[in-house]
Amino acid sequence: MVIKKRINPPLFIILGFAVIILIGTVLLALPVSSSSGNSLGLLDSLFTATSAVCVTGLVVFDTGTKYSSFGEIIIMILIQLGGLGFMIFGVTTAVLLGKKIGLKQRLLIQESTHAISTAGLVKLSLNILIITLVFETVATIILTVRWYGEMGLFKAVYYALFHSVSAFNNAGFSLWPDSLTRYVGDPVVNLVISALFITGGIGFIVIMDLYVKRQWQKLSLNSKIVLVTSGLLSVAGFVVVFILESFNSQTFGELNFSQRLWAAYFQGVVPRTAGFNTIEIGQMIAASQLFIIFLMFIGASSGSTGGGIKTNTFAILILSLFAITRGRNEISVFHRTVTVEIILRSLAVIIASMGVIITASFLLTITEHSTQRDFLEILFEATSAFGTVGLSMGLTGDLSPLGKLIIIITMFIGRLGPLTMAFALAQKGIKPKIRYTEEKILIG
Repeated sequence: MVIKKRINPPLFIILGFAVIILIGTVLLALPVSSSSGNSLGLLDSLFTATSAVCVTGLVVFDTGTKYSSFGEIIIMILIQLGGLGFMIFGVTTAVLLGKKIGLKQRLLIQESTHAISTAGLVKLSLNILIITLVFETVATIILTVRWYGEMGLFKAVYYALFHSVSAFNNAGFSLWPDSLTRYVGDPVVNLVISALFITGGIGFIVIMDLYVKRQWQKLSLNSKIVLVTSGLLSVAGFVVVFILESFNSQTFGELNFSQRLWAAYFQGVVPRTAGFNTIEIGQMIAASQLFIIFLMFIGASSGSTGGGIKTNTFAILILSLFAITRGRNEISVFHRTVTVEIILRSLAVIIASMGVIITASFLLTITEHSTQRDFLEILFEATSAFGTVGLSMGLTGDLSPLGKLIIIITMFIGRLGPLTMAFALAQKGIKPKIRYTEEKILIG
């Protein structure tokens, strides 16, 4: 008698990502992946593969100089697989081969896409792939035209494709050692790259909702919360960075007014969770860096290619705070009521996320003690890894072997932890047979 052991969707997703990372590690460790022809080592290859699959963008060395074209293509494929989720590609392949998508596969798709129900998941998966290909193709064409004069046709197409894939999946990998700082005031590069990671960051469910309904009144509550929260955070990021860095000669000192506007805009929206930069993050003032940490912790939206606790979760936290201060026992927004279950789930995700970042920061203060790094730099690195952002104040390349392992684990948890936790908490639990008498405790 054969007993089939059932693997729940969260565990299957975790194992799937782990397998892709291991395969990527082996491929990136091959001598053919290195520009020098020598293997870059298993640990550094594991770090890069994890960063690519978890669409983070933290790198221990420059992608464009250390890796060969083969290695760069492997990284680009890992980014695409990690950003969209391997289940999307599996479903697409199954549909093309005429295979039937069963309930088990639908549950895995639901977990991977953050869909509310199992209805229409196959169509959603195909739409996600189409949306991705359309955005990346259009962006590749525009960037190719922009870079053709600088690089020639072949290199321009290659660079445009790599950065389009990296941007839409919120990965932040760049083939230039200084990321996009050379294009700090370039409207085309700023707009195209930011449009990609903003679109990828609001989530496929929201994109489909906008495409189908096209009217604000008809949008779902989730879509309205995502769009409003994302918009407010983007405006806040732009205003804060512009004001604070205007007094910083190391970042805005040599920029004209137009370049300052573009730099403030890009750095204001990029922590949500793209990882590119057009000014040196390590040269920004501490107040700006701390505010970026706050934005990285929030991250993108649920069901997107980005990380963080998600804008949805942050919005529920703020709405809960307002409700409590006004003496209300429920949350109402846009003429809809948010259930207590959603509030408790959001709180659990936030507390767990803070726990991961604090633990990672604590361990890094121990492992990186010999490098005498400032704590803000360590906190920035840990938050960037957990939020799968990819921004760094310069610590990544100097990490110790243990420090690299800590960041690897943090990136992996950041990509999958809150997602799988939210799924687990959403499951129907066992009701206790005995309900005890209620008693009040002091709060605050």
